[in-house]
Amino acid sequence: MLTIAICEDEEHLLEELQRKVEKYTEQNHRSANISSYLCGEALLKEEAPFDVILLDLKLPGINGMEVARQLSSRSRIIFITSYQEYAVEAFDVEAVHYLLKPVTDERLYLALDRAIKRTEQMDDKALTLMKSGETHVIRIRDIMYCEVFNHQVCIYTGQGAFTGSGTLEELETRLDDRFFRCHRSIIVNMNFVAGQEKGTAILTNGVKILISRRKQAEFMQKLLKFLKNEVV
Repeated sequence: MLTIAICEDEEHLLEELQRKVEKYTEQNHRSANISSYLCGEALLKEEAPFDVILLDLKLPGINGMEVARQLSSRSRIIFITSYQEYAVEAFDVEAVHYLLKPVTDERLYLALDRAIKRTEQMDDKALTLMKSGETHVIRIRDIMYCEVFNHQVCIYTGQGAFTGSGTLEELETRLDDRFFRCHRSIIVNMNFVAGQEKGTAILTNGVKILISRRKQAEFMQKLLKFLKNEVV
């Protein structure tokens, strides 16, 4: 399911954009969770990243450009504004598109097509794990959790487990916001977490992994955010 956020301080425009996005998802037979925000501060409070964000540049408090700089790199940003002069800055934060108001259905749908395509391409990203001359290419979205022991990294997927040299710290830099360091020796993909019980995370395949005591509250907050937004 796609997760889409709209951040616009004028309520009538916010409602209009939401209707347009809903129409787009219906016409393209896509399932989406659409959330709306009247200011950047409210958007930034959301811990789970959105796939696509429609973001007004002129907002009360923190402006849209600063909000974009603080957002997860996983989110594809479409700026919506009345001011053409900020288009160059939009490239600095790798915005997918820059739409001038009033926004037509045609231009919005083109921007959404581009943003969603980039999101899907990102989901096909992979990492390479090497050991004793063998090389394994693993799609990041397939990783359920990662564990380190005896100075080796083990990556668990639905297709099996793969081991290689390296550290968990190095691996963590190659993963995205779907992953959470729940223990000093374990990183878990929140998309595969079905629940939590007595200091352990229960994965969708029934495997239980340890959550350190100091990480339990943070883990529950992240889990609730993921369940709320149905990030997949």
